[in-house]
Amino acid sequence: MNSVPRRISRWALRGPDYFHPRWRRGARPLYHPRAGRSGRETFSQCLAERGGSIVNIGADYSRGMPGMGHNSSDRAGLSNLTFTAVTEIAGAGVRVNFVIPGFTTVTEAFSFSPPTSRAIRPATTSIATSENSLHLMPPNDASAIIGAIEDPMTSSDRDMQEVSTFCRVCEPACGLLAQVKDGELVGLRPDKANPVTRGFACNKGLAGDEIHRDPDRVNHPLRRTADGSFERVSWDEAIGDIAKRLSQIAEDHGAQAIAPYIGNPTAFNTLAGPAMGALFAQIGVRRSFSSGTQDCANKFAGSEAVFGSSTMHPIPDLAHTDFLLSFGANPRVSHASFISIADPIRAIKDVVSRGGRVVHVNPREIENEKTRAGETLLIRPDTDIYLLAAMIHEIGTTGGFDEVALRDHGKHVEELRSFVAQYDAERVADVTGISAPAIRELARGFSSANSASVHMSTGVNMGRQGTLAYWLLHMLVFVTGNLDRRGGNILSVGFYESAKAGRRDFSKSFADTEYGKLRRGSLPGNLLPDYVLQETNPVRAMVVVAGNPVLSIGGEARLREAMEALDFLVVIDLYRNATAEYADYVLPSTDGFERADINITGLGLQHEPWIQFTDAVVAPRGERKQEWWILGRIAQAMGLKSPFDDVEGSNTIAASEATEGVTDRAPAALWGRIDHMLHARGLSLEEVRAKTHGIVFEPLTPGRFFADHLQTDDGKVDCCPADFEDGFARCAEQFAELEEEGPNRLKMISLRDPYMHNSWYANIERMKGGPKDRNYLYMHAGDAEASGVASGEKVRLFNDHGSIEVELRIDDGLKAGVVALTHGWGNANTPGMRVAHNTPGANQNALLPTGPGSFDPLSNQAFMTGVPVEVAKL
Repeated sequence: MNSVPRRISRWALRGPDYFHPRWRRGARPLYHPRAGRSGRETFSQCLAERGGSIVNIGADYSRGMPGMGHNSSDRAGLSNLTFTAVTEIAGAGVRVNFVIPGFTTVTEAFSFSPPTSRAIRPATTSIATSENSLHLMPPNDASAIIGAIEDPMTSSDRDMQEVSTFCRVCEPACGLLAQVKDGELVGLRPDKANPVTRGFACNKGLAGDEIHRDPDRVNHPLRRTADGSFERVSWDEAIGDIAKRLSQIAEDHGAQAIAPYIGNPTAFNTLAGPAMGALFAQIGVRRSFSSGTQDCANKFAGSEAVFGSSTMHPIPDLAHTDFLLSFGANPRVSHASFISIADPIRAIKDVVSRGGRVVHVNPREIENEKTRAGETLLIRPDTDIYLLAAMIHEIGTTGGFDEVALRDHGKHVEELRSFVAQYDAERVADVTGISAPAIRELARGFSSANSASVHMSTGVNMGRQGTLAYWLLHMLVFVTGNLDRRGGNILSVGFYESAKAGRRDFSKSFADTEYGKLRRGSLPGNLLPDYVLQETNPVRAMVVVAGNPVLSIGGEARLREAMEALDFLVVIDLYRNATAEYADYVLPSTDGFERADINITGLGLQHEPWIQFTDAVVAPRGERKQEWWILGRIAQAMGLKSPFDDVEGSNTIAASEATEGVTDRAPAALWGRIDHMLHARGLSLEEVRAKTHGIVFEPLTPGRFFADHLQTDDGKVDCCPADFEDGFARCAEQFAELEEEGPNRLKMISLRDPYMHNSWYANIERMKGGPKDRNYLYMHAGDAEASGVASGEKVRLFNDHGSIEVELRIDDGLKAGVVALTHGWGNANTPGMRVAHNTPGANQNALLPTGPGSFDPLSNQAFMTGVPVEVAKL
């Protein structure tokens, strides 16, 4: 007790709206609640003016603790325990200002995020404790919580700044407040002042500061040495040699001997994409690869064929829909794809709470079941297209088509009817694993709802018929009159009407290649090894930007062979990842908090359309550089046009006073595209930049889709594109295969993980601790018994493409015949990422097909789900 500071004020909380001083005579609260002010506001003022951090100590003894009762004397004993715990904290050097003991049920708890803390929502079954949140609770149950606050800020603490920014992990771009002290990013918390995301952010986004400070980040240009190790070199040395070698390869073998691979994070980087396009177009590159063919290429192709534009993706009007049908999505874990919405589970729960119906079609009972956010209809993987066809057929035969909408806005309707007639409910029942009565009930429920909407995510995109499935998804809303209708699917516009920008004739979107007719644009990632290893005219040099193809494309062994065979490889990334281990140069790129950006990825997909600009929050660590700078310098060194041709001060976006000198300023020409797009809204980039938390546009509004946005030449929705004919034949062949193999063939799906995002977060230690140090194979109990394996055992998972060893766990939420394994793991050969190297897990993609025949020719989309596998005891 001698180590306890004398100055300790103890407080008790009586109810959720005010603080009350207690216990020590003469103790005065730092802030008294004034009339009309809540405890929440009082606490905000306290932390805003004096600073501090929240520490929660929680104990859940709703079922009792040994030797304890629940009478007043025992509560007094709890208070003494509380005081003892706090004095122990104080003895460790934390000066405690006040303590809040109380009793509560968790369901009555609400979380409060003070200005210097990260909000973490309380759990639903036990007290949620965190260093960074305070839970205000009324004293009415036998669960104890104590909140303690550190001593007021020192003078150095008062230098802490909070900078408004946003997350760059996935589409919603949740608003964040970055905590900056002495020029360093020290923390992130949700921005409650953001008008759209309203204080929501997930654990992945909030871990961005850990990635920023990760000691394994690449901070200086690295060059491979003769013995295979890496050495630090200067930027000038690296840029000069890279430019020389790329120029020589282009001169000796032609520009098509050079190919880029563009990773997912570039979609969340406003200036990176145009910079890549400018460099590679000038070189004359005609072969390029991207992560898009691993997750969403089918959607661009499907919308182009049906609506005449690859950028038209009507999204569910969740705020008004009476029936939401979701395919292949897991909104609780991965939030959403091709619908940009913060906290989608809350929006989905709102549909249910107002009497609507939500059905998730998935091979496993997703986490929504636990949050009362809808029901799951279990389906065999890679069969969603047949369910959609059966639903449309059922709706058509029962008079559920909106004949007026079809007459006024559709064409090739009879061809659509003919296609779906091949797949009625009775015929597809065994293949999908859903009974015919259940299919009919689902179809009739959807068509009879006052309003109905649909959504599809990667769980279907990655199947063999992803493009046709997306076509039928569009058809389901169109034929029922729910396209461009309140509560149905509505086109989100945002800060720029992008439909015209994506306009292209689908029939002219293909080119003849050595691997047959392929869609123009990004080549199938599954053909990358073939292009490198082919004897005639191979790819000899690659520039990989923010990607990790060795672990993200199917066929790991062949990809490693291809990387080894390249004459020259440059990797621009945050880490020396699995792909970078084969690189000749690894160049350090900035993260999202070291550069200026706008939330461009959600354009045309936002449930609440808005735009936000963020300056760089902090200066880049080490010698990290933005991708536009790196690529521009390479172009300059190759004698090509670059952003550095004219960099007078008048041609740069001036840094704000708060971030003056924080980062290399981009020439205005790079931002000119965005400024031009904003002019259509009567805005400028500077006006957007001046709005700290962004600008919100009008909500989703139906009524303009057919007249103003549809891009087909005749202004009609193409209900059955003629260019799908070959796809229809493949669809029939694959259906016959599924009928023949029966329901017992094991199929593998990818499992989304709240602690991984593709191969991101593999090197964050707190996300890889304890049981999170590996990815597990999940299997239905009946399938495990049939395979002679048991939970906790290490098993061999294999097929014709590869073999891996994983630990088995039972999950009876899976549909029988399905196994699930999280992707993004497999870093046994990645010494540059020490945490990932020590917790490597197994690479699911080692079992995926590769080469010709492993992708959908309509879109170049890889076949990555519903892959046949076998499980055996080791």
